Parts: sequence; C-alpha cells; structure tokens
Amino acid sequence: MLIGLLTAVAASICYGTGSVLQAVGSRKSARREAAGGVTQHGGPSLSSTAKAAMTWEFIVGTILDFVGFGLGAVAARLLPLFLSQTIISANLVITAVLSIRLLGIRLTRAEWTSIAVVCSALILLASAAGPEGSGHTPVATHWWLLAISLLLIVGGTVVVRLLGARAAILAGLLSGMGFGALGVGVRVLNGIDPFDPVALVCDPAFYAILIAGTGGMYLHTVALQIGSVNGATAALVVGETVLPGAVGVLWLNDTSRAGFGWLAVAGFVLAVAGAVAVAWFGRPETEDLVPVSLPDREPAGVR
Repeated sequence: MLIGLLTAVAASICYGTGSVLQAVGSRKSARREAAGGVTQHGGPSLSSTAKAAMTWEFIVGTILDFVGFGLGAVAARLLPLFLSQTIISANLVITAVLSIRLLGIRLTRAEWTSIAVVCSALILLASAAGPEGSGHTPVATHWWLLAISLLLIVGGTVVVRLLGARAAILAGLLSGMGFGALGVGVRVLNGIDPFDPVALVCDPAFYAILIAGTGGMYLHTVALQIGSVNGATAALVVGETVLPGAVGVLWLNDTSRAGFGWLAVAGFVLAVAGAVAVAWFGRPETEDLVPVSLPDREPAGVR
C-alpha cells in the first residue's frame, strides 16, 4: 500500500508539472501561428497542434508525462483504482500552483477553496481505501475497453474539431476519460505478472492503452491551446477519476476498509466536486499572457 501511495503521488507531481510546461509550449506556438493556425470553427489546426508539440517546453512536459505514466501504472496495480486515479488527479494542485509562476495566472479565493476541497478529499480516500481487486476479467471485457477507447478518441476528436474554440472543457473531459480507460487497461492487462510478452501483445487491452494514451494526449494538448489550463486540467481530473473508479468498484472488486465505505464515497464525491469547481471558477487566460520565467529567447551560451 505504501509503495502504491508513493508512486501515485510521484506520478501526480510529474503530470502536474508536465501539464503546465505543455501549456507554455502550446501558447508559445499559438502566438507564433497567430490566426493562421485555427480551423474555420476557431479551434487549433492539426498543424498548429503538431508545432506546439515541437517546442522544448512541450517535449519536456511530455517526457514527464511518460514518467508519470510509468509511475501511475505501478500505482494502478497496487492500489484500488478509485484511490490511485484520484491521487494522480491531484496533479490539479501542482498545475494550479505552477501556473501562477510560469503562466502569470492569479487564482481566485474560490479556486483556492476548491483546491483545498480536493486535497481534503484525497486524505479521506487514503484513510478509507482497502485492498485492491484481482484485476482478472474475461477477454470480452478487454475488447469492450478497446472499442470504448476508440469511440472516445475518434468521436471526441471529430466533435472537438467541429465545436472549435468552445470545446476546451469538453476536450479536457474526453482526454481525462481516455486516461481513465488507460488506467483500467493497465489494471486488467495480461502478461504482466508473470511477464509474458506474447500474452501482452495479444491482449486487446494493450492496444486500448496505446489508443487511449495517445488520443488523450492529443485532446489534452487541444484543451491547453484553446482554454484555461486549470479548467482543462480540472475537467481531465473528472474524466480520469470517475470512469476508472466506478469500473474498479463495480467490476474489479476494489473495496474500502470495513466500515469505511461511507468515507470513501464522501472522499470520492468531494474530489470530483472540487475539480468541477476549479473548472467552473477558472478564468480563461488571455492570449497575450507570456510565461514570466520561460522567455522565447534563451540567454547566450545557454542550452
């Protein structure tokens, strides 16, 4: 349990830091692209999103995301999903604090209160969590997970491109659901213990992980380009917490400590409500905000 908690916290720090760095890179690219990098609906074009992914800030943020993914995968195998995913989703706090420094954003009292609610909820969840389930499921469940991941990412990409600039929160939510499907896939994946590479690559859950992770990353990038970094991250929190949490309890036999079920439910509801509140109260940042400590031009001699 302790190792799982530590890896989940470390994953949260990596994800939170990565989100802000990706937002810095996305906005730097958006300023360079100006009006030419949007679709007719006002959303970012595929080329502008690709160029955002080539900034050094975005690359470093992506590396941190991969590290966070590895740590989160360990946590998902060692903890109930409603606990591991909620702790990882606390990267919202890291994102909010770092955005003050790197994006020049000022948080309102309501936002700070909402963040405090999320932190309190995590304490309740950690106190109530019991042993994780086995993760053994019929292969049909793995195929369903693959189909749902495809529907989320492909359908979500089409809808977001049609809605354009109005889709920031939706893109964040869909990316979170993709990451949630990824967490479920990691939990049920065959060929991990004991390690069997043939069983691993033959498992539909393996491909669900690849699709959900890649698609979730794309939708998250879009959300960071067109909306509030805190609002987009908060919507992501809801998506990646509710889906795997419910699946873990209903199908993977995740449980709370005896007599603490009410505390687990209260913590889960408060965590989601706090994340929604951050999205609701979050103010969209204007496009002319410039990261105060990450200038476009590096000092001479610095690499």
